[in-house]
This record gives sequence, C-alpha cells and structure tokens, in this order.
Amino acid sequence: MPDTTEVRATYADLEAVPESLVAEIIRGRLMTHPRPSRRHSTTVFALGLEVANPFQRGIGGPGGWIFADEPELHLGDEVLVPDLAAWRVERLSGHPETNYFSVPPDWICEVLSASTETRDRTVKRQIYGEFGVSFLWLVDPRQQLLEAFQLDGKNWRLTGTWRSDDEVSALPFDSVPFPLARLWPLDKPLGFNEDPQPLYAGDR
Repeated sequence: MPDTTEVRATYADLEAVPESLVAEIIRGRLMTHPRPSRRHSTTVFALGLEVANPFQRGIGGPGGWIFADEPELHLGDEVLVPDLAAWRVERLSGHPETNYFSVPPDWICEVLSASTETRDRTVKRQIYGEFGVSFLWLVDPRQQLLEAFQLDGKNWRLTGTWRSDDEVSALPFDSVPFPLARLWPLDKPLGFNEDPQPLYAGDR
C-alpha cells in the first residue's frame, strides 16, 4: 500500500524558493505567490505612511507602536508574511537576533490581490486569530475598500467597512482618521456603482 502521509514543508524548503516569489508555510504546506503588483505595492507604502507617522513616530499622533513591512512571522509551525504588521512597543524588547518575529503582532494588514485574496480571507485570518492578533485590516485596492476586524474570543468581528470616498477611523488607529483615497494615488476614486474591473489589469 502506498504511503499517503503528507510530508510537511521545512524552513529549508522555504529558503530554497526563488527571491522572485513570496514563500510561506501554512498548515504544513509550502505556499508561494508572485511579488506584488505596482498597485499593491503603492497601496502598502501609502498605508504605512498613514499609520506609522502618527502611531510610531508620534507625528500628529500618540506613538507607542512599532511597524514592519512584510515581516516574516513564525507562529508555532506557521510561517506567514503579511503586508504590514505592528506591535505595541512594550511587547517588543528590541530587534530579534533572527530575521523573523516570533511575537505575534497586535495588528496586521493584508492588501488583497488575485493570487492571495482567498488565502488571506480564510486560512491566514484563522491562524492570526489562533495566535491572538487583536486587529486585522483587509484592504482591496481594486474595489477601493477597507474592512476592519477585531478578535472577539476566538472569532473575528467586523468593526467597519470604508469605501474610497470615506474618512477611515478604524481600530486600533481610530484616533487619527485619514482619507481612504490616499491609498491609491494613481487611481481616481470609484463611484459607488462603478465597475472596478479595469483596475484588475496587472494585478497578481
């Protein structure tokens, strides 16, 4: 009888992945996706500016947070790479000696794209909840949409949804609102009933 036992991916498997791909180990499987599109990258950068200036640097806000762009998170056996993550400063004692973080973030943001949306909305969101991440944002540059979630026990609770012409005031960064349209500087704001399909060109 053939051996049907699935061999779990190792960190050596992840390290062997070409640099042109983003690699993660999820539920024992090595999963990869292409490097982000230009629209995805500009959205991540713009959001980082909006939240890190007031909440890390204290410019127009309280400070008290540490942000990281595409950090490698080791959560138990899971190796995940969110687009943005942040920790309350008191939870980090300094930079780890490794190239990854083993302390679960307090906040994570995933910017959705064609190759990652299903994974981000399902198994990765589940894992973040299992490891006690308190806040999760999902940003869709194609739909010009932000969804904010807060962990409630073991379940995620939707706390708000914002469209492109809205002022975002979302936990845990609700004390410093910002216009959502700033996240897509090269795209005009979509009307409520406007077809976003043209924005999918070049999305990966």
